[in-house]
Amino acid sequence: MLSIAEALLQKEASQSVADEAAYMSEHCSDLPFPHSVQELQELCKKLRHDIDKIDEERCDLEAKVKKGEKEIEDLKIKVIDLKGKFKKPALRKMRMSADQMLQALLGSKHKVSLDLRANLKQVKKEVKEEPEVGNWPKTIEDKASMYGRKKMFEGGEA
Repeated sequence: MLSIAEALLQKEASQSVADEAAYMSEHCSDLPFPHSVQELQELCKKLRHDIDKIDEERCDLEAKVKKGEKEIEDLKIKVIDLKGKFKKPALRKMRMSADQMLQALLGSKHKVSLDLRANLKQVKKEVKEEPEVGNWPKTIEDKASMYGRKKMFEGGEA
């Protein structure tokens, strides 16, 4: 079993070397050795152009990766928010009397009548009596005198 595994590993290693050589021959051409200065300058321009093109592709791919990572982070935040929150269902308004509610709760066997309004307290409003407005100069003079002040402190009107 070990010999079979060793043979498979050697075969895989030789296959990877062959794949690498095929890729290099396909994508990378052999460099010509220039014999003059002009040929050398043309070769440098060609290499510079290839480097610029590859650099643009690299920058585009980096931008796509960053955009994807940001979208992933936003989605993770949304998932966390959704896990923490739950929506309460909207309650519907019901128009039922107290008798109908009790019948629904207790069943149709029990007939209970309940008059909620009968149990309410009735509040009487107190009417505040305001003093009559009469001769205002006389009222002011009465309050300004000594006896008027005494009556005001005792709770009587002047």
